[in-house]
Amino acid sequence: MAEIPRAQDQLFDGRSSARDKYARLVVGRAGLGALLKHEAVVLCSQHVPGALGFALRKLLYPALLGACGRNVVFGQNVVLRHPHKIRIGDNVVVDDNCLVDAKGDSNQGITIGSGVFIGRNTILSCKNGDIEIEDGANIGFNCELFSASRVRVGKDTLIAAYCYLIGGDHDAKDPSAPVLSQSRSSAGVSVGAGAKILDGVTIGDGAVVGAGAVVRETVPPRAIAVGVPARIVGTRDEVASR
Repeated sequence: MAEIPRAQDQLFDGRSSARDKYARLVVGRAGLGALLKHEAVVLCSQHVPGALGFALRKLLYPALLGACGRNVVFGQNVVLRHPHKIRIGDNVVVDDNCLVDAKGDSNQGITIGSGVFIGRNTILSCKNGDIEIEDGANIGFNCELFSASRVRVGKDTLIAAYCYLIGGDHDAKDPSAPVLSQSRSSAGVSVGAGAKILDGVTIGDGAVVGAGAVVRETVPPRAIAVGVPARIVGTRDEVASR
């Protein structure tokens, strides 16, 4: 299991200047040139409303990204962190107020396939982990995908609003210490379709997870899981045969 780094350790490191801390946490690359390029793009386009804002972000954001396909739409106030580790396919929509954060020292970052829609206010957040969203996936508004190792959302997966995929967890083995001060680790999450998925869980292809379910154990392909904690109540094939 990978250990999850703490942002506070970098943010309050007394050995680094404020500029170096900002570059490490946001830009992801050292050097004044990378910092100035990032700030120029953000200043000129991130908050600009209307059609002009869409046009500016479509023109300028790809200059920061590791890769960007055709017809990618970035909404207003879309925030990119460590953008050189973000790769986006064709015909993608990243709606207003999304955070796409590929932060990490040794990770690959975030890969978004073609035909993907990411709803407004959604957070894709890495802490030395990777996030892969495959072609045709649709992520509703106000969702969070957090990865400290690997989170994968399969092809054509639909994730409803307010869903959380948490690829990381707190260790609470020591009852005498606060949970926040104990170590954190991540086993990763792989999702074919789902709702609230805890660390180390795989949701099989074609499976269905009911609204509000909390999934603590692996759900087999094409199974139907509901409840808190989620339990298997049948399969899609059984439903289709009725």
